[in-house]
Amino acid sequence: MDAELFPRAREEIAPGAVHVPDWLDAREQRALLDACREWAGPPAGLRTVRTPGGGTMTARQVCLGRHWYPYGYARTAVDGDGAPVKPFPSWLGALARRAVTDALGEASVPAAAYDVALVNFYDGDARMGMHRDSDEKADAPVVSLSLGDTCVFRFGNTRTRTRPWTDVELRSGDLFVFGGPSRWAYHGVPRVLAGTSPAGSGLAGRLNITLRVSGLPGR
Repeated sequence: MDAELFPRAREEIAPGAVHVPDWLDAREQRALLDACREWAGPPAGLRTVRTPGGGTMTARQVCLGRHWYPYGYARTAVDGDGAPVKPFPSWLGALARRAVTDALGEASVPAAAYDVALVNFYDGDARMGMHRDSDEKADAPVVSLSLGDTCVFRFGNTRTRTRPWTDVELRSGDLFVFGGPSRWAYHGVPRVLAGTSPAGSGLAGRLNITLRVSGLPGR
């Protein structure tokens, strides 16, 4: 929103979990959106994730570096077209490290390189249930970037999917980082506010780019 009466401020939601509004400027958002569009194409492109119980996630996903599926990582799109996963670009790793520095401080930047990205696309009806990012073998902070429609991001606790939690409004360009004591916290997206993407963005829906250190051995 332009010229807000009360500009949104950086906020620590929980120890090690920080929301930084408007972290990406308009140019950076356009560049990241262009990259997401390229990654979404086949092979190993955007797909619907199916859960072991036979259900499907309403947010569609494409992966970089390693392919995530419930509940592990692979080198190929094992639950998609079987093609090799797209590479994780070095510039995306540099962006993740800058994000951690800005949100948590340089001391929180992991020694290991960021090597995995999950890109989730939400239309107006998509949701994400409460879950933990627990398939990695490293405890490096998770970096989350938002593009397009605003969402309600629910950030919970490390013990249970239920309360206590805090609902945070994430808009296009916002950064959310969680590490340290909050690294294994449950979180989800109960609602997307359709039609709230910035004017001229060319995006109908929400993109969430989540950057992680897998902690898995190299090739």
